[in-house]
Amino acid sequence: MNRQSSVVRIRESNMEAGKRSSTIREGFLVKRGHVVHNWKARWFVMTPDKLLYYKYEGGRRDSNQRGKILLKDCVITCPFLEYENRPLVFKLQTKHGASHFLEACSREERDEWAADITAAANKLQKGDGGSKVTDQEEPDGSQLHNINLSKVLDSMYDVHSGIKMSNHVEQGNTYSNCFSGSAVVDWLVFMQLVLTRVEAVTLASALLEEGFLQTVGLRSVEALRTAGFGEHLMDDSTALYSFSDSLKKRGSVKAETSLSAVELSGKVIKRGFLMKQGHRRKNWKVRLFVLRSEPAFLHYYDPTTDDISPAGGFSLRGCLVSSLNDNGVPSGVKGNIQGNLFKIITQLDTHYFIQAPTQQEKMDWIDAIRLQT
Repeated sequence: MNRQSSVVRIRESNMEAGKRSSTIREGFLVKRGHVVHNWKARWFVMTPDKLLYYKYEGGRRDSNQRGKILLKDCVITCPFLEYENRPLVFKLQTKHGASHFLEACSREERDEWAADITAAANKLQKGDGGSKVTDQEEPDGSQLHNINLSKVLDSMYDVHSGIKMSNHVEQGNTYSNCFSGSAVVDWLVFMQLVLTRVEAVTLASALLEEGFLQTVGLRSVEALRTAGFGEHLMDDSTALYSFSDSLKKRGSVKAETSLSAVELSGKVIKRGFLMKQGHRRKNWKVRLFVLRSEPAFLHYYDPTTDDISPAGGFSLRGCLVSSLNDNGVPSGVKGNIQGNLFKIITQLDTHYFIQAPTQQEKMDWIDAIRLQT
């Protein structure tokens, strides 16, 4: 019995090692959505025949694959310069005609990703060592056209033709002013905003991801935690949702620090995607960090918009930067974090908690920042 258990453990270890060895590269890229043409930071894992991408939920990468892009017969356009404010985008078009627009944090990163993808596609084309591809491509969305979610939401709010809200009971608890997942799907189909129930689930999930809807009760929370994209909003009469409480606050968040042109005039020393814990809500967001010298400043940008207007930044004069232990959750840190944490304390005693994708990147950032303090 013990020998059998050992064999099982060895096999599992070998399988895990095989998974790691098949990864060519991984890291953050910003991807344009299919249903809504906005930009989202995703964690990409490249294997010999496909790109897989995942979402970071809070401070940890979720285990649900958000989609995959098959590399066989794909065509790379790098650089792709049709986005005026996004010079670091490259385009990947699959053999089925689907176009994917991906943005890196620097020209070097962009060119390295494009080179690796091109090499993999060429290898698959020649058939020398490329694994046989039988999967279907799974984009994070459906074949829906570009839909304005704000207009969909306005229709849902409509007093006469919008979705009907009522009280629901789940596991002994009563929830008011909410609706079920199946009611949303029914309404979207009835209003002819979609053609099928599958498209309705995908569209409703996009509303949920964008913060227009929120979960109510345990059933919908569990669906959000465990399901992949397109299944967040279950076509289920027991999964409850409501309009988001924060809708009226959208767009009112201001930069944490006022910035001057002098701060942005320094030489760029380092760029990269890191996760930052918010000061108010303590939630984790992927941000593009840019380190400058003369004068020494660290700025961060929302990668879903552009890298022109920083979301915040601070002088590195008098700053303290330190690595945080990954054993347990350090004081001041919230959420289910991945690890590779470090902290920056500014001269004004503001504490910034930052998370790098890998241990090596964490140490590289700490060393680079210390040279500027």
